[in-house]
Amino acid sequence: MLSRVAPWLASRNETGLGVRVLGSADTLALRALASEDPVANVFILAHLDSVGTAAPTSGGASVFGVFDDDTLLGACWAGANLVPVQLDPGLTGYVATAAHQSGRRYASIFGPAETVLALYSRFEQLGHFAHEVRSRQPLLTISGGPAIEANPLLTFGTMTDFERILPACAAMFEEEVGYSPFLGGQDFYSRRVAGLIRQGHSLVHIDASGTVVFKAELGAVTQDVTQVQGVWMNPEMRGHHQSAGYMAAVVNLSRTFAPVTSLYVNDYNAKARATYERVGFEQVGTFATVLF
Repeated sequence: MLSRVAPWLASRNETGLGVRVLGSADTLALRALASEDPVANVFILAHLDSVGTAAPTSGGASVFGVFDDDTLLGACWAGANLVPVQLDPGLTGYVATAAHQSGRRYASIFGPAETVLALYSRFEQLGHFAHEVRSRQPLLTISGGPAIEANPLLTFGTMTDFERILPACAAMFEEEVGYSPFLGGQDFYSRRVAGLIRQGHSLVHIDASGTVVFKAELGAVTQDVTQVQGVWMNPEMRGHHQSAGYMAAVVNLSRTFAPVTSLYVNDYNAKARATYERVGFEQVGTFATVLF
């Protein structure tokens, strides 16, 4: 049965389908649902590994679940971003309505393309309009080692290097999305970068002069899959055919956590796609990202 919560958190229509915020009792069902595709759902699986529950976080993030009576049909993380979890495109209306009525603002929607685009279509009807829609982002994976030699200079970042790594991360973010991650304050993004470093999820080459040459992060990590994010080569070092060697090193370092390394890339980024193909990545799906 649906929990006794605020009306926007629990609704049911004449078909018997309903949506509500998941609680701790729903953790096993959410994990089972996400485990149907451990690559596409590595974000939520990593979250469950970290906190151990589907219940809302202290920061206000939660997971919407769409139910048929007591059966969880699909879900969607609702924090700073919306991230669908095995959510059929036909069920996105339930999530869009709940997310809209929550009053929370979302920076993006990302995940499997068909579902993301259907969810955004519903969001548009509710008056939420994106400043950019990236509708085709190949989801790539590699199992095992890279196909080419890895650059041995890439290593795990440490907090000693935080003041060098943070500006590189900010530069990558601004180059990727078009605005600074420090808008509204530097604290949140700085804590995010520091957290990745402390977890051992920051990969970086800093040369003898103290310059960050290349960096990437493992944005989500489970025992089965890592998801690489934030890949960035210093603009002054581009054009020298070094990226593939660094990405091969990313794969090797990622394999200390899980056997499968994944990432998604904009379809129009031909150079990056060629680099990933050279390393040995293969497409297993298509993501989309909507930026608000």
